[in-house]
Amino acid sequence: MGKRLPKLPMSRFDDVVSSPTIYDVARRAGVATSTVSRAFSTPGRIGEATRARVLDAARELGYEPNPHARALTSRRTQTLAMVVSDITNPHFFELIRGAEMRAKAARYTLVLVNAEESPRIELEQVQRLSRSVDGFLLAASRQPAENLVKVAAEHPVVMVNRQVPGLASVVVEHTEGCRQMVAHLASLGHTSVVYLAGPPNSWMAASRWAAIRDAAAEYGLTAVRAGPFTPTVGHGGAAADAAIRTGATGIIAHNDLLAIGVLRRLADRSVRVPGDVSVVGFDDIFAADLCSPRLTTLGGAHANVGRAAVEILLESIGAPRDLRPVPEVALPSELVLRDSTGSPGSTPREDHS
Repeated sequence: MGKRLPKLPMSRFDDVVSSPTIYDVARRAGVATSTVSRAFSTPGRIGEATRARVLDAARELGYEPNPHARALTSRRTQTLAMVVSDITNPHFFELIRGAEMRAKAARYTLVLVNAEESPRIELEQVQRLSRSVDGFLLAASRQPAENLVKVAAEHPVVMVNRQVPGLASVVVEHTEGCRQMVAHLASLGHTSVVYLAGPPNSWMAASRWAAIRDAAAEYGLTAVRAGPFTPTVGHGGAAADAAIRTGATGIIAHNDLLAIGVLRRLADRSVRVPGDVSVVGFDDIFAADLCSPRLTTLGGAHANVGRAAVEILLESIGAPRDLRPVPEVALPSELVLRDSTGSPGSTPREDHS
């Protein structure tokens, strides 16, 4: 015969299987269970003295309200969804961290969704989560603007790294940043630049190209656009070949991942950087300081972008639909100068890192 398990004393068994309920709190506070529910879900609907009595009773009993039950009455889930275009892109790491920290401080849970650079997957995920979250952060969304307006009509939404008229948004400023980038290349003696564009449905890709084109005209440089390219290291080879064919000596890649792929391909083709061409990226990911040569790039405080986006979303959740805030916040960018830019024909700097 098998060994018998020792019996658990009844008092200890009661402790394990029973925990204080909303009915226990109601009896202790001398109120109805609906009053206890409102004390936690909609405190503005009961008097302050009554709510204090309920909270005291809950504290004495060790009662913790069930978030799922609370959601049924308040229609709040205390959950936010952050949809990113490509979760493998290190650019999003700091942005996600900033958003998660701010959500946690507000006692919200942040759910992360990968859209895989697919507008279809992005929309499907938003529709699937629409009843499970209180609002959406849409980072670098690939959706048409009209789809985003429809989503925002039904749910609180904040755009991240994209702007849509009439919708709240937080971006890293790029117009002045692109101007500084082109000015930097012009100061080094470059007379031509090529922009290696990102995905065709990327709002940021179109905005960066417009800013680069205008800045090039201001500083007397010729500017051409090549692409679109998938913004990954693996697609940098094709992007580098396209850049070489243009004859431009200044290469501006859609993001740092694409720029690092460009650097690899240029090295394979014995094209000196920055001796023959200069390369610039966007985002200032951690790898930008580790590649060879180290990458000049336009960065920004991406964690602050995430924090600001959650802050705006929380304000939207608490406001009537027609009174939701719709600010367009642009946080400052910073051009980080490293070894991948120099004067055409110069001797490349040695990497002493």
